[in-house]
Amino acid sequence: MISTIVWGTGNVGRAAIRAVVAHPALTLSAVVVANPDKVGRDAGELAELDTHLGVAATDDVDAVLAARPGAVVYAASGEIRPDEALADINRAIRGGAVVVTPSLYALYDQRNAPPEVRDPVLKAIAEGGGSLFVSGIDPGWGNDVLPLMISGLGTTVDVIRCQEIFDYSTYDQPDSVRYLVGMGEPMSYDPPMTAPTVPTMVWGGQIRLMARALGAELDEIRETVDRRPLEKTVSTKSMGDFEAGTQGAVRFEVQGIVDGEPRIVVEHVTRIHPPARPTGRPHRTATAPTG
Repeated sequence: MISTIVWGTGNVGRAAIRAVVAHPALTLSAVVVANPDKVGRDAGELAELDTHLGVAATDDVDAVLAARPGAVVYAASGEIRPDEALADINRAIRGGAVVVTPSLYALYDQRNAPPEVRDPVLKAIAEGGGSLFVSGIDPGWGNDVLPLMISGLGTTVDVIRCQEIFDYSTYDQPDSVRYLVGMGEPMSYDPPMTAPTVPTMVWGGQIRLMARALGAELDEIRETVDRRPLEKTVSTKSMGDFEAGTQGAVRFEVQGIVDGEPRIVVEHVTRIHPPARPTGRPHRTATAPTG
């Protein structure tokens, strides 16, 4: 059995606990949390299971890593704390653990990662013998490995489109939903997640990875963005009210352009409730280097 810790118990971490417990080759040895209110609570409770698991959540990272776990699921957010997330992950790698995480956008395609991100990871691997696998955003490996596998079923591939359609009304991540994505904010607000070049920073790695695997040469990477206001106020159980007239839906694409046409596309349609729908007509387009 591989001793496994889950670091973070948000939307990803809760699912990770359930997955570790269900896997016959893994044993949940620790759960790391940052919120003092979660310290001491049973992992089964935090993962919304019907049973206790006998593993109490802790914020003592030193003690957890000193036990040298075989694997670490790093599920803490890296969106607004990328430097801290990278430091945490490198600590686990130096301890010899196999680390899996969705938290480091720049490493989705590690060949194109900037040296200041990639080099410390390679140094930690050399020092401690651990390893790192980064994937798992919108959703999981559905933006890279899965499309490549499916492409092998066809004799001709004209376009690869990876599409997420997501309803935020039951989501529990107000900082990301409101301030990063802009839901519930005035239409004059510029959400960081859809600012020019940011979608390419996050999802461009998958575009490049798929292009390289398919032998396609990219002309450029383009972005399109379409934001729409709510027609009426929407109330959610986990994140409160989203007022009429504020942003209620966003659709954007990161497009890999091959021979002048979008051939490899990552598309996201997200809204605070199903009736809020972007039209598909972009309000903004931008281009980025292919890397």
